[in-house]
Formats: sequence, C-alpha cells, structure tokens
Amino acid sequence: MANSSTVEIRGVGTVLFERSRRAKHVNISVKPFKGVHVAVPKGLSFKKAEEFVNAKTDWIQRHLYRMKQYEEENRIISDASVHIDRMKAKRKLIRRLRYLAGKHGLTYNRVFIRNQKTRWGSCSHKNNISLNMKLIKLPDELMDYVILHELVHTRVKDHSNGFWAELNRLVGNGKGMASRLREYGAGLL
Repeated sequence: MANSSTVEIRGVGTVLFERSRRAKHVNISVKPFKGVHVAVPKGLSFKKAEEFVNAKTDWIQRHLYRMKQYEEENRIISDASVHIDRMKAKRKLIRRLRYLAGKHGLTYNRVFIRNQKTRWGSCSHKNNISLNMKLIKLPDELMDYVILHELVHTRVKDHSNGFWAELNRLVGNGKGMASRLREYGAGLL
C-alpha cells in the first residue's frame, strides 16, 4: 500500500495525498508555498479521500485564492529584503534594542546583527543577543516584539509559562504576535 499519491484535481490543481497514522478523518490543508495536502487516515483508501476532496473543491479554491494573495505579498517582501543596507540595519536595531532594554529595565551583554536564514533572533546563555538584519523589513511592532522576546530571555531562558507571562506584560498578546511573525517568516527568512 502506497504512503503517498499526487493527483490532479479539476479546478484545484495538484493535490498531495499522504497516509497518516495520526489522522482520524480526512484532513485537507492549504498552505502557502506548499499547496494542497490531504492527510488520509489508516484504513481509508486514497480513492475515497479523493472523492471527499472533489466534494470540497469550492472550499479549497477559496483557500487557494487567499494563499496565492499571501504568497504574492510575501514575494514582494522577500524581494525587498535582498536590498538591505547592513550598516543602516545595524544602527537601527542596536538603537532600538538599547531603547527597549532601558525602558523595561532589561540588560544584555553583547549584540550581533546577522543575515540569518532561519531565525529572527536569539539570546545566548551569556545574554548575548543576536538579531536578524531582516527585522527592519517588519512592521515596527513585530520588530519590537522580537527584540523584547530576546530581552526577556536574558531573565527567563526557556519558553515556559513564566516566560510568556513576562513577555505578555511587555507586548500584550505574545503568542498572537508570534503567530503574526510566522506569517512574515514564510517570505522573509
């Protein structure tokens, strides 16, 4: 029995069907830059899952439309990120880090500005903070969120409830901000 199958669905395009041990029902997901994916539970044939998908083409098309818009927006952001003045980014991020640390009584050791592919920022066990220069392409509140996230790590080294409580005190809805940041990550990182 095959674990995956790619099928062309009329009005939708290519759909990847994959066997899933965890799925209890047929699960359709439409993700930016990845397309349509269908988790097929053990015991259900790919043919039956395909019939289910055919019955849901209107729903899939609506989500594909939204994902295409999202992908286009992120392509524009991604293209813009290619042309970042490294020195200007460094000055702006360090200035903002100093301001936010002072405002909230947080301290750090050293700061590094890098062009990273997978992270917006990090905080070492020695309280050295590393920030991605692409942060300057984000809306100001998300840039501040990342900086404050790393500054809070100078006090709380993990992502425990205590960490999120401290971060929420500074930014409001920390997990909501993290979710918004993930949307930008698809195009910028």
